[in-house]
Amino acid sequence: MQASEIESLIKEGLPGAQQVTVRGDDGVHFEATVVSEAFNGKSLLQQHRLVYATLGRRLNNEEIHALALKTYTPTTWQQKQS
Repeated sequence: MQASEIESLIKEGLPGAQQVTVRGDDGVHFEATVVSEAFNGKSLLQQHRLVYATLGRRLNNEEIHALALKTYTPTTWQQKQS
């Protein structure tokens, strides 16, 4: 699986995500940064579950072996960039 495929799946599953960046070069280990309004008012665990839900069976059948996530609301992302 390619990082660009994961990026597309997350964007499709989280409409309105302001930023989705996925990196990974071995085809099974990836790192993703996701900024979305959908994360407002949600715990970090809930945010990660939203992202995992966009990938569905690909996590279950190990097309993606590991996915390190960094999730932000637009406000927390803006603060981090300052």
